Amino acid sequence: MSFYSSGVEYGIHSLMCMVDAKGDAHEMSVREMAELQGVPYDYLAKIFTRLSRAGLVISSEGKGGGFRLARGSEQISVLDIVQAIDGPKAMFECREIRQRLAVFDETPPAWACDGPCGVRSVMDSAQQRMEEELARHTILDLARKMYRKAPDSFVVEVQEWVKGRRGA
Repeated sequence: MSFYSSGVEYGIHSLMCMVDAKGDAHEMSVREMAELQGVPYDYLAKIFTRLSRAGLVISSEGKGGGFRLARGSEQISVLDIVQAIDGPKAMFECREIRQRLAVFDETPPAWACDGPCGVRSVMDSAQQRMEEELARHTILDLARKMYRKAPDSFVVEVQEWVKGRRGA
């Protein structure tokens, strides 16, 4: 089982779709993003509600309405998106097993309880490092990686696809 929901992946990819090869953001509807990526529209709509509440996207009303980034793509980190969609998550919940050993007969000695649990310390450190890594990468970073790999025709294909949907 994965630690983060599939919604995190959908959200990250969707925000990447909203950034062009130059790093400029453009507006897209949830329906366009869902169809383009082959993901469930209803689920993606819920994800965008969370992204909006977190101040990462802004919605626009009307027939051609959709969403746009609330700030520059270089200012939206992967951690921002993860926390907006899945909320803050603890990787580990310490149950203080060190204090419950049968040999303690329900009364653990002071040495067993002294200081932080070594297991918890390691797990907390791992979470901190993971979150630091997620914070280091932005939507712009990811979009640029994608566009470096893609042929020049990819950008045109996506733009034409979106125009075709809007005209339909």
